[in-house]
Parts: sequence; structure tokens; C-alpha cells
Amino acid sequence: MATTVEQIHTALASAYPLIMVLSNEEDRIERLIQRFAAGAKPQPLPVAGWNCLDGLSGQAGTENPIDALRWLATEAPRGFYIFKDLHALLPGNRQLLRRLRDTAAAIRNSGRYLFTLAPEGEVPYELKPLTYVVTSLFPDESEVGAIVAAVLQQAGRTADPDWLGILIGALRGMSLLEVESLLRRLLARHPELDEAFMAEVLAEKEQVMRKEGILEFVPPDRSIGDLGGLDQLKTWVRQRANLFTPQALAQGLPRPKGVLLMGMSGCGKSLAVKVIATEWRLPLFRLDMNLVFAGVHGSPEWVFHRALEAVEAVAPAVLWIDEIEMGVAGYSEGQTGSMTRIFSTFLTWMQEHRADVFVAATANRIALLPAEILRKGRFDQVFFVELPNEEERKEILSIHLRSQALDPGKYDLVLLASAARGWNGAEIEQAVISARIACNADRRPVEERDLLTSMGQTVPLSTTMSEQIKAIRSWARTRALPATTPGRPEM
Repeated sequence: MATTVEQIHTALASAYPLIMVLSNEEDRIERLIQRFAAGAKPQPLPVAGWNCLDGLSGQAGTENPIDALRWLATEAPRGFYIFKDLHALLPGNRQLLRRLRDTAAAIRNSGRYLFTLAPEGEVPYELKPLTYVVTSLFPDESEVGAIVAAVLQQAGRTADPDWLGILIGALRGMSLLEVESLLRRLLARHPELDEAFMAEVLAEKEQVMRKEGILEFVPPDRSIGDLGGLDQLKTWVRQRANLFTPQALAQGLPRPKGVLLMGMSGCGKSLAVKVIATEWRLPLFRLDMNLVFAGVHGSPEWVFHRALEAVEAVAPAVLWIDEIEMGVAGYSEGQTGSMTRIFSTFLTWMQEHRADVFVAATANRIALLPAEILRKGRFDQVFFVELPNEEERKEILSIHLRSQALDPGKYDLVLLASAARGWNGAEIEQAVISARIACNADRRPVEERDLLTSMGQTVPLSTTMSEQIKAIRSWARTRALPATTPGRPEM
């Protein structure tokens, strides 16, 4: 979608007499209109505003909107006229609607432009031929950058240009008032513009999404060091770590659209999604497909469409669709209904959207995925996450031992990794946790035999679901890139 400035420019160039701006940022829209008025040719034009309390600025006796519109149609000079409260007064007021239509018709091609500001609304049928609707987007990078520069200057702070570009990108999706308030609050609390500062900026976007009630903000609390194995996936992530920066945009580098992680349950797909967001310094929002179809927030089609709009508003961001097969499993060729419409909307959006939204989808029952969703152009890469090999199990053991305040150097990781053959990462984690809990109850340190005892009490998923796992491996062999560099099969 065109920016707010581009939409207003198009409306003025098209000579629409009535321009309806949908936005809840009145001050920002007024400033944008004043910029257009100051740049008018052959000379700048005046700007006047009307509201239901004070009437038209500089014009007495115009508190009544009908009187103000009559003056605009008959006596007003060339200029820009901003009416703020008409949207709330129009419903049921036939006289006001008639006066608004007659005024718009009277000022057409006269150098007088009538703007109405409303947070939301629809154009009455009678006004449609005379009206251009501007759907105001959140401030672009230039607007955010100007506010950031002003606040930093007032606070006597300086920032590295690269870091500043990342900060401006992270602040997109907020109103200018929210940007200014957040910066002033964080600058008072943080002596340095560091990673902790940036983490709070990303967390602030949770407030934006809470107002929508559809997407869940996931805190950036996992680093690439928390992810065991999956070396090919890690390399892919690192190679694209800087593609969402302003510098990459200036160079014309393509930005990734998405990745699909499919494979065994418990092997780190969800953790990998969190790592991607952390490594790229982007906020992560999770879309629950069960919530979409629950009907709590409205029809499934509307909720899904609103979720896509909401995440575009806070871009750049990562959109996490967990177990995507649950959202499209009911789709089949020729079907009708919510499932098919949502699937069609998602495919089109994945192909055509221009916002800096990276889609990270995970899937367990991959055979349920329609072929259309795997086509190149929608996801940049499809990774198959296999059960960890011996080296990966050793790495995963080390990670979880350290997370439980245990020293991996005190244990025979080769022996433990061998005992965990056929296990996924989640099962290894639970074995370590169970051993520590048992030893804590006995008030003694965790020994190697305790870990082996804990492992002996677990039946891994690869045993209970061996047939399904064989089918998954067979399906993915020619359809996805292994997330781990293939090696010798374990005996």
C-alpha cells in the first residue's frame, strides 16, 4: 500500500474536493497537510481546522458544522480545511450530509480542499463520487528518523549510524507520540544505547499487538547458542542477519520472505523460530490458527485478514505460524468455506505482500500440507528437521546441563549421547530436568548414573511412532533441505 504522504499527494493531484483520512493521529495528519499547503504552487495556501467545540479556526459563528460548510462553499479563500468530528455527527443527520455533499461539489476545482479526519468509517453513498479515502499507515522511516534524531539531540545522546538504522526500523509500527514517549522513558533508564535498550524497544511492540488482541508477542529470550545442531539452518540464518537493515535496503538486497520448518516433533523447530527473530533483531509475533477459527474475535476470514494487516503495521517483524498444517489441513481443491478462503488469502499474501514481514512456519504432520504452499516464491527455503545425530545430541546435552547449573565437563557426553540415540531435543531436556529434580529431593549432586537412570525411564517418540517417522523421512527426502548436514547413518 502507498504511504500516507503518497496517498494524500494522489488525492490532491486528482483534484478530489473531499479527502477522507482514516487515522487516529490527528496531530501527525495535520502536520502532513500543512507540509502540502506550504509547498503549494504558485504560492503557499492557508490551513484552517474545525472541531465540534471551537468551530472553524479564525472564523466566528462556525461552531455549527452546517454553518462552517456553508461558509466554506461560498466565502472561503483557496486553502486546506480540516474537519475533525464530522464522522460522529453524520449518522442520521440528513441535513449535514446534504450540506457536506453540496459543499464538496461547490469547491471542486476551486483551489479549496476539504479534509475530514476520522479513526475509522465508511463513505456515505452520496459522497463516493466526490471523495478520496486515505488509509493512513504508521509513520515511515523518515518520519520516525526525524523524531528519533530530535529526542536524542535534546537528551544529548549520540548513536552509531548502523545502530540508529536498526533502532528506527524497530520503532516502525508505532505512532509518533508512542515513539517519542518510549524514547524519553528508555533514555532516562538506560545510560547506554545497548542491547538491553533495543530489547525494551522490541518488547514495546507487545503493547501495539495487545490493542489488536489477535497476535501474541514472543519475547526475544533465545539466542543461537541455545539451539543445538541444525548447522545448515544456522548458516542460512546468519547469512541473512543484516538483510532487514537500512543499509541492505539502500544496496537493493532482496529481503527474505519466509521459511518453513517441517519434521519431527520436539526437535527444535519452535526454538529455531525464536532464534531467527533474536538474531535478526526483529520482534516476533505468533499467530494461533486455533484462535482464528474460534470465532472469538469475529469471522475467521476477517480475523486472519486483520492479523496480516496488524503484523504489516509493525513491520519489520517475524510472523510465526505454529503448526501451519492445522490451519490448512481441511483445504482441498474445489472446496468452499472459511478454510479455503483463508488458504487462498494466505497464498496470495505470501506471494504479493511488500511489507518487511518474514513468515516463519512450522509443521509436524507435513503430509497434510497442500503442494501449493511449498512452491518457491512463497517460502525462501523449506527445511527438514531430523532427529539429532550423535554430535548434535552431545551439543544439546551440554546446553541443557548448563541451563540446569551443571558442568558438562564432568560427564561422559559420548556415553550419554549414545544412551539417547533416537531421542529428540525435548526428550533430552526432560531427562536432564528429571535427574536434577530427583537428586535435589535426595539432597545430593547429579551424577552420570542419575542421568542414565532418568533416560532409562523414558520411551522416546521415535519408538512409539516409528512408522510415522519413517513416512515423514520418506516424504521430506526430495522435498526439503536437511537442517543438519547429512552424515553417516547411525547404527
